[in-house]
Amino acid sequence: MARVGTRAVLEGAVQAALGIVYPPSCAACEAAVATPQLLCAACWSRMRFIERPFCERLGTPFAADLGGSLLSPAAVAEPPVFRRARAVARYDEVARSLVHRLKYGDQDRLARPMGLLMARAGAELLREADVIVPVPLHRWRLWTRRFNQAAALAWSIAERAGCPCDPFLLSRVRSTRQQVGLTRAQRRENLQGVFRVPEEARPRLSGRRAVLVDDVFTTGATANAASRALLRGGATSVDVLCFAQVVPDG
Repeated sequence: MARVGTRAVLEGAVQAALGIVYPPSCAACEAAVATPQLLCAACWSRMRFIERPFCERLGTPFAADLGGSLLSPAAVAEPPVFRRARAVARYDEVARSLVHRLKYGDQDRLARPMGLLMARAGAELLREADVIVPVPLHRWRLWTRRFNQAAALAWSIAERAGCPCDPFLLSRVRSTRQQVGLTRAQRRENLQGVFRVPEEARPRLSGRRAVLVDDVFTTGATANAASRALLRGGATSVDVLCFAQVVPDG
């Protein structure tokens, strides 16, 4: 017990010293904040959180509450492979800054607070889940980026939700060009046959309900391709949980 107390004191001292050398700042705008936290008050107020009413399949927010569980025209016209998608916030200025700092800015420390927000946004999905699966990177992209941001978020979500995370249930079998700037059809073609459940992983996936984790939901092409692979690999259902979602204007 004394050893635990001593460790806590030492950790507190280290954190206090780091706070002097590296004063806490907002993860989005880098403004100074009084205590270590994800966002300053100004950025938090500008974060456009996604809450009901939204499409029950795609998680896209509606402009008005029409009552009941509704589907968006997009979900009706082209039903997704996955069962449901949820996200913390719209992919606008603040959310984009957080995602870019996590993904490209070597700030993997952001994965924990971002994952906690995702666990809250996806609580209904996680209550029914058997396993959490991050969208994988191809090994060459993982080598250049040094870590998979989806996996970092997935581990944080798993810690909060008490649901196991298995990053080896899904693999990316070939490299693809960047999705940025591609049309919906080009994104779909770019991801054709990219994901696969390894043969040795199938027994761990068979009959289980999976939650697929990624940083951003754009057109749903990645989510659909990965979900299709998981279902073919033995999953009974797939839900999708992202930090941010691109929401069309209007």
